[in-house]
Amino acid sequence: MKLAMTLPYSGDFRAAARLVPDLERAGLDAVLLPEAYSFDVISQIGYLAAVTERMELGTGIVNVYSRTPALLGMTAAGADHVTGGRFILGVGASGPQVVEGFHALPYTKPLARTRDVIEVVRKVVRREVLVHDGAAVTIPLPASAGTGLGKPLKLINRPDRPAVPVWWAALKSGAVTAAAELADGWIPFLFFPERADLVWGDALAAGRARRAPELGPLDVLAGGRTAVGDDVDIEAVRDAIRPHVALYVGGMGARGKNFYNDIVAQYGFGDAAKIVQDLYLDGKKKEAEAALPADLLDGLVLAGPPAAVAERVAAFRAAGVTYLEIVPHGPDPVRLVERMRAIVDA
Repeated sequence: MKLAMTLPYSGDFRAAARLVPDLERAGLDAVLLPEAYSFDVISQIGYLAAVTERMELGTGIVNVYSRTPALLGMTAAGADHVTGGRFILGVGASGPQVVEGFHALPYTKPLARTRDVIEVVRKVVRREVLVHDGAAVTIPLPASAGTGLGKPLKLINRPDRPAVPVWWAALKSGAVTAAAELADGWIPFLFFPERADLVWGDALAAGRARRAPELGPLDVLAGGRTAVGDDVDIEAVRDAIRPHVALYVGGMGARGKNFYNDIVAQYGFGDAAKIVQDLYLDGKKKEAEAALPADLLDGLVLAGPPAAVAERVAAFRAAGVTYLEIVPHGPDPVRLVERMRAIVDA
């Protein structure tokens, strides 16, 4: 099991980046950078490539609309080159709020587009002459949609590796099945390891049954707020994630159309999920946060004495997690990585 961390997309990136070499020396294996509608992540990947030596650097995530599929392939090859073969391309569909509201692009066929993007990225990195006829992406552009002068091309440079890992941030069953079939890794959200199979077990099994052997096993990135020590205040850790969890369970979408709420209900907290949503949509955010069950929150974190955290690590490993994501709780993330490295290695 590898240790990973996602840097925040707000705040001072340069300040966060100064800590990354220390995290690498402490035993962190991977850093991912989110994008949303913040600074672009690829420039930051290049910055981190120059100050690190061993750790993998990835996008967590970039959407599959705002860059063309071919540009995502060029980006994967270029970022893999500047990192010396340490790049991971994390992709996802995002949503219409960002894709249409910020990028002014139509949010259509998200599942089909993501599948096509993964195939195109791999063709570009393999330096194939780029021809693709998918459900959402056609390359070259058909003459009826352009000048008719488009010509199939291939990447000029020779990539460092014949393939760059592509991870898919997927939640709905169809996308999870496709990720398990096609992607190198899967990035879930609100991952409760002991109960994850209730939500995604069938979808993962269906995808893995169709998975090509040459892809190898599916990597899974998941984890949560992390604190290790005999003096850890568990209630403080719970309180730290309450606003974030309440936002998704209560505030995303609408009643009857909130997949995050559905996830929590499938975990066995249906009554609480409804209460949280009702309170949140009525503007009672603090009450919604307080209504989140402690048992749910405890399933989403790794906190407590070393022996208790080791049990949580074992649960994530048993659920198929290969990259354990640390979200530091406390003032010393470097020391936290050292302690987690010792626990995971043991």
